[in-house]
Amino acid sequence: MEATHEVTNQPPPLTGYDVFGADAALAEAFGRHGGAGARDELPALGRLAGSAEAQRWAVEADRNGPVLRTHDRYGHRVDEVDFHPSWHRLMAAAVEHGLQAAPWAPPRPAAHAVRAAKFLVWSQLEAAHLCPVSMTYAAVPALRTDDAVAAVWEPRLTSTAYDPGLRAPATKAGALAGMAMTEKQGGSDVRANTTRAEPAASIGAGWYRLTGHKWFCSAPMNDVFLVLAQAPGGLTCFVLPRVLDDGSRNALRLQRLKDKLGNRANASAEVEFDGALAQRLGDEGRGVATIIEMVAATRLDCVLGSAALLRRSVAEATWHAAHRSAFGARLADSELMRAVLADLALESEAATALGMRLAASVDAAADPHERALRRIGLPLAKYWVCKRTPAAVAEALECLGGNGYVEESGMPRLYREAPLNSIWEGAGNVQALDLLRVITREPDAVAAWRTEVEAAKGQDRRLDEALSSLDVEVGEPGQARVLAGRMAVLLQASLLVRFAPPAVADAFCASRLDARHGVYGALPAGLDTGAIVRRATPEAP
Repeated sequence: MEATHEVTNQPPPLTGYDVFGADAALAEAFGRHGGAGARDELPALGRLAGSAEAQRWAVEADRNGPVLRTHDRYGHRVDEVDFHPSWHRLMAAAVEHGLQAAPWAPPRPAAHAVRAAKFLVWSQLEAAHLCPVSMTYAAVPALRTDDAVAAVWEPRLTSTAYDPGLRAPATKAGALAGMAMTEKQGGSDVRANTTRAEPAASIGAGWYRLTGHKWFCSAPMNDVFLVLAQAPGGLTCFVLPRVLDDGSRNALRLQRLKDKLGNRANASAEVEFDGALAQRLGDEGRGVATIIEMVAATRLDCVLGSAALLRRSVAEATWHAAHRSAFGARLADSELMRAVLADLALESEAATALGMRLAASVDAAADPHERALRRIGLPLAKYWVCKRTPAAVAEALECLGGNGYVEESGMPRLYREAPLNSIWEGAGNVQALDLLRVITREPDAVAAWRTEVEAAKGQDRRLDEALSSLDVEVGEPGQARVLAGRMAVLLQASLLVRFAPPAVADAFCASRLDARHGVYGALPAGLDTGAIVRRATPEAP
C-alpha cells in the first residue's frame, strides 16, 4: 500500500542521553557541595535514567499498577501486594545506587549531597517508586533515638541489596522502611490519633500490641514501619515489623489500596492493626518529638522530588522546541516560546540550587549555622518549590501542544505526579504555620536564613532592596503563605546570584523580586532568554 504521507517535523524521542550530564545546574551544584569524589557514579546513573530501557520500565510500572491480595485461594489472610516486574527493576536500581538509607552508613564525604543529586537524577525517570526509598532514608535518624533498635534495623536499611518479599528480617540481604502516621479523623493532626498501644510484657520490655487503623500507609510491602499510637503515657512512636523474627506475619491487615490521581505505580494502603506487635521508639508521650528528624528528611525529599519533576518537564519542553518548527521557524527561536522556556528553566534551576543546598546542610549538621538553616529552609522550600511545580509542569506540557496531552509523551504522568509533594508530609498551610513557629521560637534559624541571603549582598541591587524591605516577623496568620513564599524566593535568589551564570541570576531577580511572578513566560524585556534556554536544553546523544 502506498504511504499517504511522510512523517516530518516531529522531535526524536529524548532517550539515550545522560540525565545528569545534561543538567548543568545540577552538575554545578553537585561539584559545589563536595560531590567530586563521587563524580563517576552520577554519569552512570544518568545514562541509565536516560536510556530507552529504563524509560520503558517507568511506563510499564505506571500502567500496570499494584494489585492487592488480601486472601489466598483457601481463605487465609495473606495481605500482600503484587507489583509489575518493572517496579522491581526500578527499585533495584535505586537501592543499588544508594538512594535509600546508604548515606547514613559509615560516612563518606558529602554523602547526603551525593544522594540528593542521585535522587534528582533518578526521580526524573519515575517518581512513584521513590516513595519507599525516601521513607527508608528518613527512618534512620528516627531509629537512632534508641541505640538498641537502631543497631538491629540500621544495617538492614543501609544495605544496597534490594531483597523484596515478606520474610523474617534477619534472613534478608536488605530491608526497606515505611511509615503509617495519619488516621481518618485527624490527617496531619496526628495528636488526634486513636490507635491504641497496650504494653505486651509477655513479649519483652518495650513491646506493645497496637489496635486501630491508619488511613495512609504507603509501600505496605516494606519490612518495617514507624507508627504513631496512643500509649498509656500519650502519643508514642513505635517500630512495627511486617514479619516477626520467627517468620510469622504481624497482625497488619491491608483493607484496600488508594485509587490515586498520580503516583500510581506505588501502593498506598488503608490498614488496620489487630493486636500487631511493635517496639516502642523513644519515651511514651514523645511520639512527635521522636519523628521530627524523620519528617525533616522526608520534606527534603519532597523538595528534591519536585525539583526533579521540574527539570524533567523543562528537558522535555526545551527538547521539543529545539526540534519542532512552526510558521517557518524553530519553536526555540520564537521570542514568545523562548520566554516561556526560559521562565520554566529559571524555576527549575532555582529549585535544584535550593534542594542541593539543603541536602548539603545535612552533611554539615555539626555546624550550628547549617542545622539552623535546615530548620527554617525546609518548610520554606517545601512550601514554595512543591507549590510552584504543578503550574510549571502544566506550562511545560503546553509547550508540546496537543502532543503533550497524549499519554505517550510522558507529560500527563508528570502532571498527575506534580501536586503530590505539596500534599505529602504537611500541605502548604502546615509548612507556613511551621515557619511562624520557627520565627517565634527559634531566632537562630531566622538569623541563619538572613546570613545565607546576605552572602550575596552587594551583588544585585534588586536582591539587596528586597531583603531590606522584608519584615520577618509573625503578623497575621493569614499572611503566612505570603511570607513563606517571599523568604523562599530570596533564598533562591541569593544562591543564583552567587553561583549561577549572570543571565540566569539577572532574569530570576528581574522576574521574581521586582514584581510578584504570575503566568510563566511574562518575563521583563531585555533578558538573555536564549542563553538560559540553551543552558537548559539537553544535547542530542
